[in-house]
Amino acid sequence: MGKRRLEDAIKQIDHPIEVTYRCYELDPNMERDVKENIYEKLSKKYGMSIAQAKANTQNMVQMATEAGLEYHMDSLILTNTFDAHRLTMFAKSQGLMKEMTERILRAHFTESKHIGDHETLTELAVEVGLDRRDVEKMLASDEMADAVRADEQTARQYNITGVPFYLINKKYALTGAQPTDVFVQALNKIIAEDKITMLNDKDGMICDNDGCEIPEK
Repeated sequence: MGKRRLEDAIKQIDHPIEVTYRCYELDPNMERDVKENIYEKLSKKYGMSIAQAKANTQNMVQMATEAGLEYHMDSLILTNTFDAHRLTMFAKSQGLMKEMTERILRAHFTESKHIGDHETLTELAVEVGLDRRDVEKMLASDEMADAVRADEQTARQYNITGVPFYLINKKYALTGAQPTDVFVQALNKIIAEDKITMLNDKDGMICDNDGCEIPEK
């Protein structure tokens, strides 16, 4: 949801903006095959009733709908996401990280696919243009594990404890799935501050590829 709102904001800004996705596991200790559904997991984690967990989740579903997304939480499959992160880093090495990230998110939230399952991840990777054999080989190894952990280490260095988290120019930060207009305002403010401010008038010697122009007295 935060990703989509940021994308919508960028469309409204007349300035080039490069987005890089980073790895962050909400629950590194999650099993690959989870027996509980998301409501049972939330109930146990936060000490709330199943009804309250469903109500809270429904609020998120409604916000996602308003952002143009379709979430199916009743059938969502919980799993460990480390291998999914490894796959996104592999896709990054092939220039397809944005496409891979989008495909995995849609598979998880909308299509109720098991994104911890290697066969599922392989099929998703092939859909975005990655080579099946290369992906199968990568998933069967520890390849890209260090890259994922490096991103997570960076997150710890920035004291990031939740997602979404947006670090802009390694200086400014936004947290949470902010409304699109908040992203627009923040990005425009940062862009304006990044522009060079002239501290003097134009009366001075200027040199370019054609030589130096000496101002007249």
